[in-house]
Amino acid sequence: MAAGPEPQPESDGVRVPAEPDGHTAAWYRHFGSVEAPGSSPCYAEWTLGIADDPQIIARIDRWPHDKRQPNLLLAAARYLGAVPGPFEQFRDFLNARWDDVSRIVLSRSTQTNEAGRCATLLPSLAAISEAEGKPLALLEVGASAGLVLYPDRYGYEYDDGTTVTRLSPGPDVGAPAGVPILNCATTGRVPLPASLPSVVWRAGIDLNPLDVGDPGDVAWLEALVWPEQEFRRTRLQQAVAIARQDPPHLVAGDLNERLLELATQAPDDAALVVFHSAVMGYLTAAGRTEFRRTMQHLAASRGIHWLSNEGHMVIYQEDGSNVVPEIDAQQILGRFLLTHNGSPVAITGPHGQSLEWL
Repeated sequence: MAAGPEPQPESDGVRVPAEPDGHTAAWYRHFGSVEAPGSSPCYAEWTLGIADDPQIIARIDRWPHDKRQPNLLLAAARYLGAVPGPFEQFRDFLNARWDDVSRIVLSRSTQTNEAGRCATLLPSLAAISEAEGKPLALLEVGASAGLVLYPDRYGYEYDDGTTVTRLSPGPDVGAPAGVPILNCATTGRVPLPASLPSVVWRAGIDLNPLDVGDPGDVAWLEALVWPEQEFRRTRLQQAVAIARQDPPHLVAGDLNERLLELATQAPDDAALVVFHSAVMGYLTAAGRTEFRRTMQHLAASRGIHWLSNEGHMVIYQEDGSNVVPEIDAQQILGRFLLTHNGSPVAITGPHGQSLEWL
């Protein structure tokens, strides 16, 4: 991600404000009782089991705080070959492979690169392109492998019957074979586009960009997909194949240090959109404040558009401030808040599975 490693949904694993004794067990119990049920019964059982196992909790507490996220441990174990099953079986795996799990946890980050999020960003991206009368230049902070930089290459199916592909408009027009189809349930008057916007430039920033051409990096992305969600694994593989045909321009570094420099490389005749999903939880309060100032500077100097797709951390900051006072944090519990230039637009599913227009 864009800074040292969602409480917001932890589909990507999130740094939660530090608490005294029992924090790690409470973190895993919250994941197992609130975030995983309905999406992964396996992960729910595993994390509830971990929460009640003092030995495993003590081992986890030896890691740096930003490495204790449930999703990071689970992905590391899956990367090493842990298979879905009863918690007792998983506990035996952890006990036998703890040194290897620890090595992966300490060397990797939760870099879930969910192409499905494009389904919740598409209406805003299309509206920006139409309003500006220009194609888009996309810059993602916390880009991972850059798979969300290809909204113009995917197919979309919304639950109102709207289908959007590169071949739209037209009745009964499907996406070409091999193109991931992103399904999304909608609520409210979502301004769904009739066609995809044109993207003429795409780039991203990440502390440790992943390479779609590296089998190890792709295997890590697959390990971050939850066990019962095979459809996500399939579309990840399809998105990787698309990115390999035209690899994104990704730069390594801190988002607050590289953003202005990279933004200057975007073509002037395109509408520049800077966006991010599940990234702000990785920053300190000072880092989030600096990022907002940078975005304000870019808005004044370049006229960029800023799409923020974040969970709780965009509401309640570490310093106690509330940057979106019109939104009750309970509205986005387990979901994200999508804002455009700081104004709330929609509440979105963390994997792009739902879009509730405000």
